[in-house]
Amino acid sequence: LKTIWGLGGLQTKPQETKFYPNMATTLDTSSIRLLNPVKHGSTARRVCCTAVKASNSRFLRKHILELAPYTPIVPFDVLSERLGRPTEEIIKLDANENPYGPPPEVGDALSSLQFPHIYPDPESRALRRMLADDCGVPMDNLLVGCGADELIDLLMRVVLDPNDVIINTPPTFGMYAFDCAVNGGRCIDVPRLDSPSFAIDIEGIERAVQENNPKIVFLTSPNNPDGSLLPSSALDRLLNLPVLVVLDEAYIEFSNPGTSRIGDVLKHDNLIVLRTFSKRAALAGLRIGYGAFPKGVIEYLWRAKQPYNVSVAAELAACAALSNPGYLKTVKDLLIKERERLFGVLLECSFLTPYPSAANFILCRVEGRDAFELKEILAAEGIMVRHYMSPASISGCIRVSVGKPEHTDALRQVLSKI
Repeated sequence: LKTIWGLGGLQTKPQETKFYPNMATTLDTSSIRLLNPVKHGSTARRVCCTAVKASNSRFLRKHILELAPYTPIVPFDVLSERLGRPTEEIIKLDANENPYGPPPEVGDALSSLQFPHIYPDPESRALRRMLADDCGVPMDNLLVGCGADELIDLLMRVVLDPNDVIINTPPTFGMYAFDCAVNGGRCIDVPRLDSPSFAIDIEGIERAVQENNPKIVFLTSPNNPDGSLLPSSALDRLLNLPVLVVLDEAYIEFSNPGTSRIGDVLKHDNLIVLRTFSKRAALAGLRIGYGAFPKGVIEYLWRAKQPYNVSVAAELAACAALSNPGYLKTVKDLLIKERERLFGVLLECSFLTPYPSAANFILCRVEGRDAFELKEILAAEGIMVRHYMSPASISGCIRVSVGKPEHTDALRQVLSKI
């Protein structure tokens, strides 16, 4: 069992780290299994890098043997058992889930599901027709996946040859680097500028493209974990580069109207835009997302995708959610309103510095105390938040999802006692 000690992030082969111009190690270790708890004042964190190699590991691909495991959030029932609290007493503000749940039509549709014994439509035609009306992109340019995560992996499987390069802009969503490693690619990190802007380093990306000849640049707007928006001028400039530009708009519904660039996929043969039903429609548990792709790319994604990748239940739920746009707008407005109130509550706290966000979460720097300890204090009170150890630009930060007003009230009460 190989372990690494230290506070820095973990870099795994075949990923690669370069400096454009200054950066810290970038893998978000909150997605890696911790082998021991970190106590207040401790300077060591033990991270599992590789498993004990069994004799049959010789059959496995070499880069997979060196892959750091990705550990997602703890399931709700397991979390309940660990905290000794029923699920209804746990306030989950750690995964950017929508606390209001989906429109009532979703439950009605699922309860009357007629043909679960029949394979789903491999082309998700009903949903793609509704999405075409919803986002203004022809259904021929739309592909549905088992969450946007599947589409990220599918794109890399289609585009990347071994050791091909992607450009990543940490701190950002960890699946870009993870899927790159799974697919045998190399991940070149061009860190974002320091807080509070967390803006992308456009010149750094341009240099990285010139020096490394990458296949894909991944961008997120609003960005996870800081909630910053990508300016249209920045995207326009990067679209002039000889590279595929993937714009992840998982949280775009919580920003100002007109900020989405999904319609521009029809104008640029190197632009891809990803979306999800997890946040807007509260369907995270059913795993369904979609993407808008240029014609020359989507043809080959259709060839490579699993034929029945989207379940009957997931497509039915997504269609039902889209059938009630009034509910979706009401919930969106409630979350945006509560985001402003939550920001004020966090700003009142003497040891927290919140950053402005256009998403359904707020990143805060913890000042004068240990962020992990704060996370544990909140967890002991049944309030779950996300905390970060790396990269350096967000080390010592926590991320708080926007919940209902009563969730903000409970958080304020606990923070006031610390």
